[in-house]
Amino acid sequence: MKEKQVDVAIIGSGTAGLNAMGRVRRAEKSFVLINGGEPGTTCARVGCMPSKVIIQVAEDIHRKALFGRMGIEGCKDMHVNVPEALEYMRDLRDTFVDRVLSNSTDHLDENTFIQQYARFIEPGLIELEDGQRIRADRCIIATGSTPIVPKDWQAFGDRIVTTDEFFELEDLPPSMAVIGLGVIGLELGQTISRLGVETTGIDLAEHIGGISDPEVNKTAIEVISKEFPLWLGHGAEITEEADGRLRITAGEQSVVVDKVLASLGRRPNLDRLGLENLGIELDERGIPAYNPNTMQIGDHPLFLAGDINADRPILHEAGDEGKIAGYNATHDEIRAFKRKTPLAIVFSDPNIISVGTRFADLEPGAFKTGEIKIAPVGRALIMGRNRGVIRVYADTKSGKILGAEMITPRGEHLAHLLAWCIEKEMTVGELIQMPYYHPVMEEALQAALTSLYHQVEAKNPGPIAELRTLDE
Repeated sequence: MKEKQVDVAIIGSGTAGLNAMGRVRRAEKSFVLINGGEPGTTCARVGCMPSKVIIQVAEDIHRKALFGRMGIEGCKDMHVNVPEALEYMRDLRDTFVDRVLSNSTDHLDENTFIQQYARFIEPGLIELEDGQRIRADRCIIATGSTPIVPKDWQAFGDRIVTTDEFFELEDLPPSMAVIGLGVIGLELGQTISRLGVETTGIDLAEHIGGISDPEVNKTAIEVISKEFPLWLGHGAEITEEADGRLRITAGEQSVVVDKVLASLGRRPNLDRLGLENLGIELDERGIPAYNPNTMQIGDHPLFLAGDINADRPILHEAGDEGKIAGYNATHDEIRAFKRKTPLAIVFSDPNIISVGTRFADLEPGAFKTGEIKIAPVGRALIMGRNRGVIRVYADTKSGKILGAEMITPRGEHLAHLLAWCIEKEMTVGELIQMPYYHPVMEEALQAALTSLYHQVEAKNPGPIAELRTLDE
């Protein structure tokens, strides 16, 4: 059988694969981009973008609870037409997907962008569904991930809704249990509750939204549980009622619902790839061992990028990994690249943030914490959103900012400010000397940093900590 020969084969046309392709094209190497399933990125189709659309709808309608206090009349008659809201979400989702495709694969011919599943026959040799074979000098694996659904739950059919399937719903049921309160489960759980669904949130863990700081987690649970009940610390069991509804039991608590949103995380798409034919070592999850700074698998001409490695399943990280893999797949010398400061945002209300080193990963006794409660913050009071807490960590001796966790309104912006400061290795003293306007949410960060400044050993030489003298 005749084999097509290319310099680089990229398997997967999501965020990582498309960024890898950009680097391969820049190096003027021959390539194929192979994709099984729907084209378009996870973010645009079933992740970041459609979720933020429906979150915004839910947040807007939820604010009507404040209108009476503000003197805005007529709010009692306001309601949301859920089917129309979901259609609006899909319309915008389709726009986002079309933009991705029109800027990428729509410009590739069918011999370059191949829409089939692929598997390795041997190192460097790929077989497609139609039997065609492609031999590549180097390969980039960027096949993404799929929602996890326990095998015994699959018998309940469409009453179990995955985070991929949620965005195809034409209406929402009267009641749902959200099992798994990580990023997407928490976001969608709060959203459907605000859209009128009787919602119960369940998680085996004692924390929500990926939080590791116990004080932030405690506050988050207090805030979110005022909108819908959270059952934590017990796994969920599902049984069928006589009327076809589902009974969800977690510990001593039980509820009957119409559907379940399964938000148990995602598994790497590895099962179709034939990795067993490559002679590479796999870990207990079936993922090849790789270098996160080069994306190379061992010393093989293979590279791993994006959600498939289950390391940093976030769009900007997948993009960076694709660029690293694409660069190294087209150069003789493999180069290691510094990874960016970790940054994670849950678009719940308030936002839940983790930036830099998480609380759980800090060295005990080597850091100090600056804290501010959101309740008295002026800007938050004005918005009617004065709930949450900010916790910032710094090295005890040097005063260098290490990380932060928080639940706060406008946290998405505070997170970026801190990530940039951590990236530049700034100290607490340097941060409190920055300008802060009034009244803004950044003042809350300023208060937490001021508290932190008085705890660290390194001090600024100026007579007033917040100001710099002319000779500095």
